[in-house]
Amino acid sequence: METTRQAKIARLIQKELSEIFRLQTAKTHGVLVSVSAVRVSPDLSIAKVYLSIFPTDKSQELLESITASAKTIRYELAQRVRFQLRKCPELSFYIDDSLDYIENIDKLLGKQPD
Repeated sequence: METTRQAKIARLIQKELSEIFRLQTAKTHGVLVSVSAVRVSPDLSIAKVYLSIFPTDKSQELLESITASAKTIRYELAQRVRFQLRKCPELSFYIDDSLDYIENIDKLLGKQPD
């Protein structure tokens, strides 16, 4: 069960990371990275960040690039939230494949005869 504090910190991190990725992907045309969810551990030391990446064929290489620059992203996030949070959590990035899952279910349901 997520506490109110965890939920507030997750929303703050999601908002700020979305802005960071928006500014970064503005330089690379045709790529869109959005932060779909953030889950913060109970001790607020780890944040799992779920990313939706469009186009999906570039998602794995982009995730590797983001993971490689996680320390830089964490530093930039810490600069943005330094007045709200005492310590910025460690970031771990994951691909949010829920949209692909939904699309697959829609395809399967569409193939069924009436």
